[in-house]
Amino acid sequence: MRSRSTTPAPSHTTPIDDRKLPMAALLALATAVFVTSLTETLPAGVLPAMSSDLGVGESAMGQSVTIYAIGTALTAIPLSVATAGLRRKRLLLTAMAGFAAANTVTAVSGNYPLTMVARFVAGVAAGVAWALLAGYARRMVPAHLQGKAIAIVMAGIPIALSLGVPAGTFLGDRFGWRVSFWAMTVLALVLIAWIVAIVPDQPGQRPDERTPLLRTLAIPGVAPVLFVTLVFVLAHTVLYTYIATYLDRLDMGGSTDVVLLVFGGASLLSIWVVGAAIHRRLRELTIAATLLFAAAATILAAFSDSHVPVYAAIVLWGLGWGGAPTLLQTAVGEAGGAEADAAQAMLVTLWNAAMAGGGVAGAILLDLLGAGSFPWSVLVLLIPVLAVVLAARAHGFPARHRGADV
Repeated sequence: MRSRSTTPAPSHTTPIDDRKLPMAALLALATAVFVTSLTETLPAGVLPAMSSDLGVGESAMGQSVTIYAIGTALTAIPLSVATAGLRRKRLLLTAMAGFAAANTVTAVSGNYPLTMVARFVAGVAAGVAWALLAGYARRMVPAHLQGKAIAIVMAGIPIALSLGVPAGTFLGDRFGWRVSFWAMTVLALVLIAWIVAIVPDQPGQRPDERTPLLRTLAIPGVAPVLFVTLVFVLAHTVLYTYIATYLDRLDMGGSTDVVLLVFGGASLLSIWVVGAAIHRRLRELTIAATLLFAAAATILAAFSDSHVPVYAAIVLWGLGWGGAPTLLQTAVGEAGGAEADAAQAMLVTLWNAAMAGGGVAGAILLDLLGAGSFPWSVLVLLIPVLAVVLAARAHGFPARHRGADV
């Protein structure tokens, strides 16, 4: 095992309680993750209304999700470097203010280019938020509780997908799509007050503590985790982005909302399991997540002639995917050690590059081979993922996790 510290020196941290999790503060960070994830995906639930109101086609309006991911991917690393010395609470508040501003502009805009600029700005705010949230959670708790802390914070992702998007879609259908974005603005403002009142501050890095990004990439274990992140998320995004299209092929298009709800429920269960065991079973859980996702893809590829196997596959997919953000954020933080924030920024960049690339790759597969190719493409992508996880036994996904010593 490495002796590298994964948290700042004691003189640079807010005192922490070894006995319990600071739930109010962690739930504030989870809400920040919820805001970040829902702001990204909300247009998918109100796409027809947005495209009609702004006078563009649905395919053009769909790029409002892509440009958000591009904004995050392009700016996460540069902004992480530029803001490394800033105090974490101030930086988090700035990101949430960025979401409030971008969603407000989206809500009032009657102009497609202006809307796209606002979506890009929201993506930039996401790049700032994603690069610091996991590290923020880790620093608020002792080492043996860090996995649980990150799991709580990352629960905002499946909640946004399984509950937030349907709720936003309901608001949009009933009161107009602009109300959905106004609701996001209000939530961001409430969250800003919550962070000010509850979340403890943490310092940034001193200049002498920072390592060049290329040197961070050379730290043992960082590159394997980043590769796994890129390919695993790419596989997920290809299938998730076009899940409605795939279900239409099976005459299940009318059940898309139910399928996504089942997926979200399984994802929440996965997060609970990961949070309970990650401090001692990071490697095993990552292998299990990959195998569960592969099993789901196999069922969808070969046994999708009835609804029961499809729902079984969706459950397995949710179980494999739900804890993945926690596993990968934890793994890259462990591998990065003192340079965890820089490693997190790289992970965020590759994560969003994979999301943008997944949409493009899925479109190409759909045009060339049809929706039935999606599960097979997932299987092809997961083979190198499993190989790298298995090979990264010493660093990245170590056989003996540091939590086992606690």
